Amino acid sequence: MGFELLCTTLIALIVGLVICFGGYRLFIFLLPIWAFFFGFFLGIQALQALFGIGFLATITSWVVGFLVGAAFAVLAYLFYAVAIAVVAGSLGYGLGAGFVHLIGIDFSLLVFVVGVAVAIVVIVLTFLFNLQKYVIVILTAFGGAGVIIGTLLLGPAGLQAHRVVGNPVSTFGQVSPLWAILYVCLGVAGLVVQLAANRDYELEPYDNRV
Repeated sequence: MGFELLCTTLIALIVGLVICFGGYRLFIFLLPIWAFFFGFFLGIQALQALFGIGFLATITSWVVGFLVGAAFAVLAYLFYAVAIAVVAGSLGYGLGAGFVHLIGIDFSLLVFVVGVAVAIVVIVLTFLFNLQKYVIVILTAFGGAGVIIGTLLLGPAGLQAHRVVGNPVSTFGQVSPLWAILYVCLGVAGLVVQLAANRDYELEPYDNRV
C-alpha cells in the first residue's frame, strides 16, 4: 500500500468513525454534502430505471446526477424542512431498494419505484411524528458504518461504491457474512452511542438562509 493510499484510507476511516458515533451533532455541517451525494445517486438511478442507462455510463448521467445533487444540496442548506425531507427520503429509499435487493431482484424500475415509495412514507412519518432526531441518528450511524466497512473492502474486495451505497448489507455479505454482521454491529453501536450522548440535545431548526 502506497503512502498516499494509506493516508486516504486512514482519513476515510476517521471520517466514518466520526459520522457513525457523532453524526447527529455534526449533521448541520454534513447535510449539504450528504444531500448532494444522495441527489447525485438518485438522479443517476432514475436514468437507469427509466431509460436503462448504465451507472455513470454516459455524460448525460453525470450531468443529471450533478444537477440533481446540486439542487438537493442548495435546497437542504436553505430550508430546514427540505433538509429533513432529504434525510428521511435517503433513509427510506435505502431501506426500500435495499429490501428488494435482498430478496434477489437486481436493480430495475421496480427497485427504483419501491425505493421512492418507501422514501415518501418515511418522509411523511418523520414529519407526522416528529422523528427528525431519530432519522438523523439512524442515517448517520449506519452511513458511517458503511463508510468504515466500505473503505476496508473497496480496494481488496474490488467492490463498486454505488453497490455499497445502494445495498450495503447484501454487498458486504457477498464478500463474507462476517463483514455484513460487522457492518450491522457498528451501525447499532453508533446508534446506541449517539442516542445516549444526545439524550438532552436537539439540533436547532434554521430558517430560510437566503
